[in-house]
Amino acid sequence: MDEKIEQMKQQYMDIPIPAELDFIVNRAIQLHKKKSKRSMKWVAAAAAAVVILVAGLNTSPALAQSLSEVPYVGKIMKVLTFRAYTFDDGAHIAKIEVPIITNIDNKTLEESLNTKYLEESKELYASFMTDMEKMKASGKEGHLGVDSGYVVKTDNDLILAVGRYVVNTVGSSSTTFQYDTIDKKNQLLITLPSLFRDESYVQTISQNIKEQMLQRMKDDPSKVYWVEGAPIDAKMAIFKTIKKDQSFYINAQNKLVIVFQKYEVTPGYMGVVEFVIPTNLISEQLSTHAYLSPE
Repeated sequence: MDEKIEQMKQQYMDIPIPAELDFIVNRAIQLHKKKSKRSMKWVAAAAAAVVILVAGLNTSPALAQSLSEVPYVGKIMKVLTFRAYTFDDGAHIAKIEVPIITNIDNKTLEESLNTKYLEESKELYASFMTDMEKMKASGKEGHLGVDSGYVVKTDNDLILAVGRYVVNTVGSSSTTFQYDTIDKKNQLLITLPSLFRDESYVQTISQNIKEQMLQRMKDDPSKVYWVEGAPIDAKMAIFKTIKKDQSFYINAQNKLVIVFQKYEVTPGYMGVVEFVIPTNLISEQLSTHAYLSPE
């Protein structure tokens, strides 16, 4: 362990100091200028430590790995930025952040998720570069963009839910959100079908979502959902049921959240939409009650 700590110390010392460090430290001092000198020194040191730690994690995979191997410290490091692909010539802009999940005992699961994230990001960047070259070759002027990253929706003792988003811009924009929900205790990936005994959940959840859609439109006339009973264009595809593997995650309140992509069940201005499903509605259909809290 002493050798590991020494390695971490050296990696820490090698981290370049971020340019914004002075600003953050000075800002902290200004906010606490009425406090004692001892308090101001503590605040400044804390601000500096946070900036350096975050910078270190994002610039030094070795440091991130070392931290994950130290008891208690590694427990708080779940999802990090592993790599970023960027491009910007003014008219064509790409920013793609690749997440990496650490500290999963099931290394097969950890490797499969991280490989998926990396390969998807590489493919997204390659597609952007191809589209940019085609646009330039055609002589067309315009803007092309892709913005991709991740958010941690849930991180508690039982669940880690990571959302990965992609925003493509070519004239208008399109947005997709995909989630991975992990059982941290049993070290496994939770799928929507795995939560239920059989496929009857599809109809139960779909019916509840239809009711929520109609209620939301009643409460807010600016909202539009393509659902039977709503005053919409007859040409639009009416929402009937969710897919068996519909995008979902389990939120911090241990509720099931069903996710629809932009344009999937609404006009584009509504963006990505979510529906929290009451647990008591699906309780008897669950294969386990370990993940979802009762009402």
